[in-house]
Amino acid sequence: MHIPDGILSPTILAAGAVVSVVVLAKSVQESKKNLEQTAVPIMGVMAAFIFAAQMVNFPLLGAAASGHLIGGALAVYLFGFWPTTLIMTTVVTIQAVVFQDGGISVLGINILNMAILAPLAASIVYKLLRKSKIPVTLMVFIAGWVSVVATAAFAALQLGASNVVSYRLALQTLILWHSIIGIGEGLITGAVVPFARRSSFFLTRREERS
Repeated sequence: MHIPDGILSPTILAAGAVVSVVVLAKSVQESKKNLEQTAVPIMGVMAAFIFAAQMVNFPLLGAAASGHLIGGALAVYLFGFWPTTLIMTTVVTIQAVVFQDGGISVLGINILNMAILAPLAASIVYKLLRKSKIPVTLMVFIAGWVSVVATAAFAALQLGASNVVSYRLALQTLILWHSIIGIGEGLITGAVVPFARRSSFFLTRREERS
């Protein structure tokens, strides 16, 4: 849900930029320390997949935001939270710089929403459900749906705090549409994960951790 330039308050923009920089600095540190080199090419493929998925979008609230898939839950399942923030940040930055999808001044907020909050929401769901007996496909479906809806809620609060639209209208519109989009996100995540779990990359990672 990209937010365009020129509508958010300077306070919201500054806060989003600061939080994003701090989290991404930690992500780089953690990824350098823990990420396997064999994962880097696969991360590039994942970034391309997410980039393509996010390009199919439509305007909401008079183009104050957009509705689309995110892809954070899938990336978190495969790579973990910290590498996922870097994957998503690459996608969001290219979209802003090359395709003007979102904006430069609001890049910190869009990174916060889609590259940090969406993966974080998915990570929390995984931690809560991983020890349960529900099927993996159901778990990742729930994570995908929650990540999209939670991110939409945060974006709505940012629009409301900037007086772009009322809190009520922002929450109703973004959550309604992204509740539907979240179903698609969950289905795609649930469809891809079983294939990924059988890939040589994923099997190797499980052997190294066991």
